[in-house]
Amino acid sequence: MANIRVQAAASHRLDEIYRYTRDRWGEEQADRYVEGLFRAFEGIDTHAVLSKPVPAEFEVDGFYFRHERHIVYWRRLTNGDIGIVTILHERMHQFDRFREDREP
Repeated sequence: MANIRVQAAASHRLDEIYRYTRDRWGEEQADRYVEGLFRAFEGIDTHAVLSKPVPAEFEVDGFYFRHERHIVYWRRLTNGDIGIVTILHERMHQFDRFREDREP
């Protein structure tokens, strides 16, 4: 099984998601939501989550899947691990943000 690597932009987004959820719905809900995201990350390698490739016209090598109100973008790293690139709310302009957040 591949290791999951949460890249810097995704880590920042996770912090934002946690704080927003905690402030709006409480700490217990924030914990549940972020834990659900991590369970979804673990499901990438086993195909427990349905990922789609980022469309070629965006010239970004990677995949994405929906988790509740967020879209998780990830890619396979050169060592075979899974890199969580970013996590964006469904209302954000997705592919431009993915381009901005990806690490080389």
